[in-house]
Amino acid sequence: MFKLKYQSFLIMLFWISFCDAQIFDLVIKNGHVIDPKNNLDSKLDIGISNGIIKEVSNNISSYESKKIIDVSGMYVVPGLIDIHTHVFVGGVPDVFANGRNSVSADNFSFRSGITTMVDTGTSGWRNFPTFKKNVIEKSDTRILVFLNIAGNGMSGNPILTGLVDEEYLEKITSDKKYNQQDIIDMDAQKTASVIEQNKDVIIGVKIGHYEGEEITPFKIAIEAGNIADVPVIVECHLPQISLENQLKMMRQGDILSHSFENVEERETVIDKNGKVRKYVIEAKQRGVLFDVSHGGYGFWFNQALPALKNGFKPDTFGSDLHKFSMNKGMKSMLNIMSKYLNMGMNLNEVILRATWNPAKSIKRGDELGSLSVGNKADISVLSLNSGNYGFVDAAGFRIRGDKKFLAELTIKDGLIRWDLNGLGANKYNQ
Repeated sequence: MFKLKYQSFLIMLFWISFCDAQIFDLVIKNGHVIDPKNNLDSKLDIGISNGIIKEVSNNISSYESKKIIDVSGMYVVPGLIDIHTHVFVGGVPDVFANGRNSVSADNFSFRSGITTMVDTGTSGWRNFPTFKKNVIEKSDTRILVFLNIAGNGMSGNPILTGLVDEEYLEKITSDKKYNQQDIIDMDAQKTASVIEQNKDVIIGVKIGHYEGEEITPFKIAIEAGNIADVPVIVECHLPQISLENQLKMMRQGDILSHSFENVEERETVIDKNGKVRKYVIEAKQRGVLFDVSHGGYGFWFNQALPALKNGFKPDTFGSDLHKFSMNKGMKSMLNIMSKYLNMGMNLNEVILRATWNPAKSIKRGDELGSLSVGNKADISVLSLNSGNYGFVDAAGFRIRGDKKFLAELTIKDGLIRWDLNGLGANKYNQ
């Protein structure tokens, strides 16, 4: 009887210790981990518990987790961050702010390995509350915001849409110097105030698509950035201010979008001799950042390829995702990453520009863009397929490549949000 009780006691102790050993909700095993912040580039396991990364090590025991996902032959990287999107989606036609030209973040994020999208200037200080309530707070994707210096963001003509206060209407319509994107509605103090009240979501200011003939909007955007102590992303085609002068006005940490476009409204980064312009190099050296911001018209091989050949590389891979760009040469952020891989950028540099670099550029490096223990478990598992692929720019030109990224598994806050081939599903036995 004593021997039987002793054996039962041992079994109970074993079971207690076994249960205590299951400290992880999920372990990602056998993947090739690339984490630029922590200089990780090897086969490692990642243990997740309560939505947090708890361990990154060589061999986490299968007995220590409730669920194991084997990702042998795949790359495990921090959740991708797209710093240029338009996701203030709504029912208004022909506009981006609360309009149908924006797209729903959750429809396009996780399937591309993206866990964080930054909406770039679709909303301004006037309509940000609507964006936050109707979209940001209801999305599974983490949505952060560059607040447009224009009060109503990308809403089109503020007079025609009836979104300008009556007190401004008389001055707007009587003063010829104000065009449809009203300068009066660009308020540095009010923009900075909304940023201050929403620091959990708003990470910067945007100036873009202004069609006037003076630099006042640019100055107001920089002023708002100074007051709020946030970066400014610049998407500006001002006839009276050259690209050189725009870059000189930009501060360390400010971001130039559409860095490799070739349009009449703005000088190109590449000169007629195929070299990167001196003032562009000087801007980069003093800390101005350069984002791809591919979009439908913002990325040209005749700029990007010579720049890369000259050693001038983008800092981040913003997609400029919206209704039109996703159906043109851009397609997705993974497609941009694949472009650069086939253009000659090495794998680690590509992952850097999709993870740690964007996290730093939006000042969220303490929580995003890495697989640091203690961080939220935002993880992308990517396969790198071999084949015969084509990649297209804004001008309709194509290059060939033999490598292409595919999002196999996307995890945000420890939860599986995308599982292309059922890696995390239970096996069905017929």
